[in-house]
Amino acid sequence: MITKRIIPCLDVRDGRVVKGVNFEGLNDVSSPVELGKFYNDNGADELVFYDITASSEGRSLFADILRKVAEQIFIPLTVGGAINTLEDFDRVLKCGADKVSVNSGAIRNPDLIYEAAKKYGSQCVVLSADVKRVDGRFTVFAKGGRINTGLDALEWIKRGVERGAGEIVLNSIDTDGVKNGFDISMLEAVCEAVNIPVIASGGAGCIDDFTVLFSNLPKVDAGLAASVFHFGEVKIPELKVRLREKGIPVRL
Repeated sequence: MITKRIIPCLDVRDGRVVKGVNFEGLNDVSSPVELGKFYNDNGADELVFYDITASSEGRSLFADILRKVAEQIFIPLTVGGAINTLEDFDRVLKCGADKVSVNSGAIRNPDLIYEAAKKYGSQCVVLSADVKRVDGRFTVFAKGGRINTGLDALEWIKRGVERGAGEIVLNSIDTDGVKNGFDISMLEAVCEAVNIPVIASGGAGCIDDFTVLFSNLPKVDAGLAASVFHFGEVKIPELKVRLREKGIPVRL
């Protein structure tokens, strides 16, 4: 049986890890290098590194900090932030990333997904979607959740899979940082729409939120969170023991 993955997320701005609520009100947390090493040593299955303002600020991702993070960890690393071209893929992979997350760049140029999958393989291409309910409809947002694209999220995600994305990260803006649990209904809709791994992001507040996630949605492959891990509210070793006790397969 395939084990469920627990993935901490480093949202990086100006070289520091930050965290907010509903993608707003960002506060300083720690050094991404120190946090990356901590999670590597404390049971994380993978690590995600997002340069969250690179796209909106129109600049390249912080390559120097990314290299330092990659040097400290021995678990798979997914990196996103201002990924607009194949050259951006190449640069990030050479810095130590195992997978590359595309979001706003793919919205501007959907063929980027196909081109990257063709060159690097689908397993390298992660489509990250920031989704919020607008008038009762799951809608895609760009630029770190700042711009309403008007795109229907389910249709956009299916198009991404058709173009070659190998994994989906579904970021629910509605539940981000709120700590009342993952967005089960949104995740269920996405899991029904695609047949590739889906990573749940946004809303984790306690261990039980992860058990509810995997128990209710066995198709979800991984749970991604930030602040509950950063502030020690959920410790990954304890989380995994609880999941195993609930019959949910994890790597201890």
